[in-house]
Amino acid sequence: MRFVQDRILAGQLDARIQFVFSNRDPGEAEGSDQFFRLVEGYSLPLITYSSAKFRRAGQGSFASRREEYDGHVMELLAQFHPGICVLAGYMLIVGGNMCRRYDLLNLHPALPDGPTGTWQEVIWKLIETRASRTGAMMHLATEEVDRGPVVSYCTMPITGEGFAPHWRALEQGDLASIKEAQGEDLPLFQQIRQAEYRKEPYLLLETLRAIEQQRVAISNGRVSEGTGSESSLLGPQGICLDPEIEGALAADGIAGA
Repeated sequence: MRFVQDRILAGQLDARIQFVFSNRDPGEAEGSDQFFRLVEGYSLPLITYSSAKFRRAGQGSFASRREEYDGHVMELLAQFHPGICVLAGYMLIVGGNMCRRYDLLNLHPALPDGPTGTWQEVIWKLIETRASRTGAMMHLATEEVDRGPVVSYCTMPITGEGFAPHWRALEQGDLASIKEAQGEDLPLFQQIRQAEYRKEPYLLLETLRAIEQQRVAISNGRVSEGTGSESSLLGPQGICLDPEIEGALAADGIAGA
């Protein structure tokens, strides 16, 4: 949020954050409490509804009660009318009713045709398949997890200088044994994550800028180029924002952009 809000305040993005919602209440965790203080520092409306307390208060699995939880959330958000919502760090699966109520942008740390799952699962899949590149995409959240219509994506190589020694190290042992022994501390795992993490905020920013500039239109679960007409629906890959992201990285003085 800080990354986007600071650029809004600097006049680099013509947008406004109407509210911030969290499925944690104040006092549940230090990390979220720090985030809440950041939100309050920007004087943004903060709405919370604890999914952990909701789980404890009812019977049955959370999955069987997801629509009930989402219904309470939508009641809390009824006063707001956002043009688009961003699921930033929101780890809950969103039910169908909420997906239909709002156009929900979700970031997935893989290419449109890449692995699904958590970012950890994605990275292990990349390593297991000896992938030469990866990326990240922004897509609309739907009931089919990680497979909603793609809005945009960016790419990054995970071979070549810097990566080569770590790939060679894998040839010296069995991957399953290496994974069990080192886990996420595996240098290659960490390097892939850092390569993704560097670009993800820029992908979100440039996606919002593309929407602001009407290069992309999102309405009622549909993604299109500009006008949103039937003839201009985007293909399954969305738009590639590599040039815009590389330019933004260079403008921020980040080496190796």
